[in-house]
Amino acid sequence: MKNSEFSKIRASGVGYLINSIQTLFVGMLRIWTIPIVLMLSVASGFTTYYGLSHFITPWIALVITIAIQSIIVICSLEIAGIHWQANRLRYFSVVCSLLIALSASVSFSYFKFYEISEQDTLHINRLNKIRTDIKSYVDRVLVIKGDVLKQQHADMEKASLEVSQAYFGTHAQIVDGYKHQVGEGPFWKHYNQIYLEKKQQQIKFDHDFSELDKDIQKLQISLNELDVAVNIESAYSAMLENFQNVQLKINLLSGNIGQPLPEAPLLMTYNQFTADVQPSAAMWSDFSLFAFACAAMVDFFTVLLSYRLEFTAPGPLTAEEEDLVFECLRQFTEFRINKNDELEMTIEKTEMERAKRYSDWSRMFAVGLLLSRGFLRKIDDKTVEFAPNLYPLIAEKMGDKINKLKAESNITRQADADE
Repeated sequence: MKNSEFSKIRASGVGYLINSIQTLFVGMLRIWTIPIVLMLSVASGFTTYYGLSHFITPWIALVITIAIQSIIVICSLEIAGIHWQANRLRYFSVVCSLLIALSASVSFSYFKFYEISEQDTLHINRLNKIRTDIKSYVDRVLVIKGDVLKQQHADMEKASLEVSQAYFGTHAQIVDGYKHQVGEGPFWKHYNQIYLEKKQQQIKFDHDFSELDKDIQKLQISLNELDVAVNIESAYSAMLENFQNVQLKINLLSGNIGQPLPEAPLLMTYNQFTADVQPSAAMWSDFSLFAFACAAMVDFFTVLLSYRLEFTAPGPLTAEEEDLVFECLRQFTEFRINKNDELEMTIEKTEMERAKRYSDWSRMFAVGLLLSRGFLRKIDDKTVEFAPNLYPLIAEKMGDKINKLKAESNITRQADADE
C-alpha cells in the first residue's frame, strides 16, 4: 500500500478502511466468478457432448458442443448490456440465440442426468421384471402341480376302495356267483396290482415334486441375494443356474404327467442386466423431472453468472482515461435516478446546445469509451445509465476535486492571514 493510501486511512478513519476491504472483497468475488463460469460451462459441455455423441459423430458433437456453450456465455454477457428499447432487433436476436442454445444444451444434458438419476431405478425395474417373469412361470407350474396331486390322491382313494371291495367280494364288476366271497382271489390280485402301481406312481410324483420345491426354494433365495450381493456377476450366474434346474425338472415332469407345462420365460443375460442406460427418445416418454431440473440448473447458473460478469468492466481505465472521462461527463447537464436506482443521463444535445452549435464530440467519445468498457449501459438512443463499477471512479475523482479545492481555499486563507 502506498503512503497516500496510509494517509487516506489516517485522515478518513475506520470507515475508509472498511470500504476498501469491502471493495477488495467484492472485486475478488467478481474475479472468482470467471473460473466458476468456465467450470460450469465445461460441466454443461461434457453432459451436452455425452448426449449429443450418441446421435452423431463424436468430433462433430464436440464442435457443436463448443459452439453451444460459447453462444450461451456470449449471449448472456450481451443481454446484460443491452436494453431492449435501445435496439429491439439486436436484443431479440440475442435472446432467441440464447434460448436455442439453452434448449439444445438442456435437451442433450438431460440424457446424462437421466442415466445418473435413473440408474438405480433401472436396476430395480430389471430385477422386478425377472422376479415377475419367474414368479408367473412358477405359479402356473404350481397350479398344475396341485391339480396333478389332487388327481393322484383321487385315483389312489378310488384304487384303495376297489381293492377293499374286491377283497370282500362287493365290487360291482364281480359276477353274481363270486360276490361276497372274502379273500385274495384273482379278482383282488388284479385290483391290488392296480393299487400298487398307483401308489408307486404317487410316491414318485411326491418325490419329484419335493425335489422341484427344493429347487424353487433355491431359486427364490438366489433371487433375493441378487439384490444385495457384492459380486453381482456370480450372484446372477447362481440365479440362472437355479432357474435352469427348475426348468429341467419341470420339463421332466411334463413327460411324466403327460400334459404340456407352461413355456419358460426368456431371461435377460448378465450383460443386459448390468447394461448402462443408452440415450434415446424413450427417455422423454419416461420423463424424469429431477434429471431435467439438474440439466437446467447447470445452464441456469452459467447464464446467471455470465450475466453478472457484465457489471465488471473488461479492463480498467488508465489514469489519463479516468481524467478524460470525469471531465467529459461533467459537461452533461441532464441527470436523474431511474427505476433501476441507477444514475441516468441524457446524451443528446440540449436545445440551447443545438442553438449554439455546440460540438459534443469529446463527451460523446467518453460515452462511447465507457459503453465499450462496460462502465455505462445504454437504455435507449437518448439515455445511458451508470454501471455499478463507475460510481467508485467518479467518487474518487470528486473526492480529489474537493480536496484540491479545500487545499486551495486553505492556501488563500493563509495568504490573507499573512497580509
